[in-house]
Amino acid sequence: MKKINLYVLKSYLGPFVLTFFIALFILLMQFLWKYIDDLVGKGLETALIVRLMFYASATFVPLALPLAILLSSLMTFGNLGEHYELVAMKASGISVWKVMRPLVYLSLTISLLAFLFSNNVLPVANLKFQSLLYDIRQQKLAFNIKPGEFYNGIDNFVIRVGEKGKDGRTIYNVKIYDHTDRMGNIKVTTAKSGIMELSPDQKYIIFTLFDGYNYKDIITTRNFRENRPFERSSFKEQRLKFDLTEFDLTRTKEEFFKNHYSMLTTRQLEQFIDSLDNRYRERSTKFSDGFYYRYQNLATLDTSSKPKTTSRPYDKKKAGETAADSLHRVSLKTPLIQNFTPGDQFNVLEMAITSAKNNKDNLEFNKKELELQAENIRKHEIAWHKKFTLSIACLILFFIGAPMGAIIRKGGLGLPVVIAVFFFVLYHIASITGEKSAKTGDMDMVIGVWLSSLILFPIGLFLTFKSTTDAPLLDAESWKKFFIKLFRKRQSVEEAL
Repeated sequence: MKKINLYVLKSYLGPFVLTFFIALFILLMQFLWKYIDDLVGKGLETALIVRLMFYASATFVPLALPLAILLSSLMTFGNLGEHYELVAMKASGISVWKVMRPLVYLSLTISLLAFLFSNNVLPVANLKFQSLLYDIRQQKLAFNIKPGEFYNGIDNFVIRVGEKGKDGRTIYNVKIYDHTDRMGNIKVTTAKSGIMELSPDQKYIIFTLFDGYNYKDIITTRNFRENRPFERSSFKEQRLKFDLTEFDLTRTKEEFFKNHYSMLTTRQLEQFIDSLDNRYRERSTKFSDGFYYRYQNLATLDTSSKPKTTSRPYDKKKAGETAADSLHRVSLKTPLIQNFTPGDQFNVLEMAITSAKNNKDNLEFNKKELELQAENIRKHEIAWHKKFTLSIACLILFFIGAPMGAIIRKGGLGLPVVIAVFFFVLYHIASITGEKSAKTGDMDMVIGVWLSSLILFPIGLFLTFKSTTDAPLLDAESWKKFFIKLFRKRQSVEEAL
């Protein structure tokens, strides 16, 4: 029995490692395709890109690991069934459950390691990855002047080069616009040719220009806008130096990112949730109490008094209703306003309308703020639950893949891949749908986050039961007999009626 367990483990570990790294590679290629515009043309070092890929790979483990477990278990038991090894084991008195037992222990171990990874390693990987990606996306493009185009990558300067020599250093028809005075194009340098080269420390770009002119508009004289005075000086050779340190990657402190919910452990998330919940309660209580104390005098007003009689009735059909007519009509329906003189009644109504609008805006603003705080709390709660969903998902997907492989009896990368993709897409869609519904408050937090597990768990139990009882789940003849028997039973019932 130990040799069989060892053989099953060896048969499983090979496809597991292979499918895990294939899934990780596919997700990494998707990441590169998404952020390729932010990485190309910035002169990034190879070591920096490799480090970014390493951190990105660590963040993709929660997606790659469940897929690898599902596909590898499907392939393993599919191969055993296709080569009749599973049949031989059953004939020797070894049930499918006993064959699955060593892999169940291995899946439990992987699930435990997945929780430790999700709780301790993933927050650090998210912190490193997000901070590095942010700095790279903020990084300027590398210094690259193209012929015939205006280049404004250097602050306060615009450079245009007509042509470039074959050596890449010699330049012709050079124009440099100096905007350091923030007054427009008042300083311009032109040259017929020049040499462009880097300083030895790679921190400066040096332009050595030949046969050119310096133009400067004089804006300190009277009526300079009408007269347009300027200075012009010629030169045979002139050297200009531009600072390139702004093109170096500037790292942002990781402390600015570490409080994000995706970068916290379960204990830190619990502390943040408790703090945010207390803050939400204080804000809600403070607003409701303040609003009540501000308008508590309204509860003491006597609205039961009858309105005074009017000298003339209001005719709804009469055209040309004036402001006084409108006020008279309102006063018939509002007894309290009769306590004021006709001149003050209009001011009272105007103040009431203004106060109502201000209160409405105040209510809408505070409602939005409280909704944002509540959504932030739900995001932290989702992140806390997701520390455990990865481990449970790995275990559930194993109990789907292994029985399904024993039932279909097909190995390789054909039918098992199709079935694995179907169940993984179902798992992924259910996870995203549940998390979004829980985040917006449309679904209970526990149900939303664990929706994928709640859907796949009964499927796993059903498939495990069918595989251990040798039920002909995918046997066409069995289904044919079942439908024929069902049709005959229905026909006999109809005849009896």
